[in-house]
Amino acid sequence: MSRIGKKPIKINKDVKITKANGVLMVNGKLGQLQMKVHPNISVEVQNDEIIVTRPNDTKENRALHGLMRALIANMVQGVTEGYTKSLDIIGVGYKAEAKGDAVLFNLGYSHPIYFIPPDGIKIEVPAPTQVKVSGSDKELVGMVAAKIRSFKKPEPYKGKGVKYSNEVIIRKAGKTAGK
Repeated sequence: MSRIGKKPIKINKDVKITKANGVLMVNGKLGQLQMKVHPNISVEVQNDEIIVTRPNDTKENRALHGLMRALIANMVQGVTEGYTKSLDIIGVGYKAEAKGDAVLFNLGYSHPIYFIPPDGIKIEVPAPTQVKVSGSDKELVGMVAAKIRSFKKPEPYKGKGVKYSNEVIIRKAGKTAGK
């Protein structure tokens, strides 16, 4: 049996869970998330826990069991605590600036990059070289952070670009270092 799938998901008192027509909706203080549950997987709310079960041990159902449990746990955590990803901007003249809802990035190109976050995502710029992406949907937070990082990926020689705060850039030696 799936080790992840058989663990029950604890839910707080302020989280409301409803299931209708194969769609699971999770409401909390930070918002509302919904997900279509695979028809082979059953989700039951008992007391203050969510139990995810599968009908048999076929390979597909075993894979879906742990996946659905993890996605539901991410939804519950997202509406109670939320998710945050931090990015650092490294390079001379590289900076970010909040402009209303949008964020203006100057990353060494001939033009600035204006980025408008999707609904449910909040972008903060605590310093010109730091950006924090936060929201209740873990997948969307990760996608927005990856999109911002893709504007100027860190290069291996000087490390210039946009990187995650916990990311380690492996540096390469320049062509004169080998002599």
